[in-house]
Amino acid sequence: MKYLSTWAALPGATAECVEKFLAGGATHEPDVKVLGRWHKVDGSGGFALSETDNPLSIYKFAAKWADLMEIHVDVVIDEADAGPILASVFKG
Repeated sequence: MKYLSTWAALPGATAECVEKFLAGGATHEPDVKVLGRWHKVDGSGGFALSETDNPLSIYKFAAKWADLMEIHVDVVIDEADAGPILASVFKG
């Protein structure tokens, strides 16, 4: 499964977030493949796309940052998978 994570530092936590990130704190569990990670140019947060069959690994990563960041994680599917389903549901 693929997971889209969004994050933003909690008020007053930006410096500590940067310190933790630079110290290697953004490392995921071995069973998580990070497909991409992007930071907003205004410094207010970012996005990551990850893939794993173990949602507990995504949960563990989010828990490690929960004291410093507001994190949201959504399960996402590829457009190639969504298209046929939408076509079958909304056939005219």
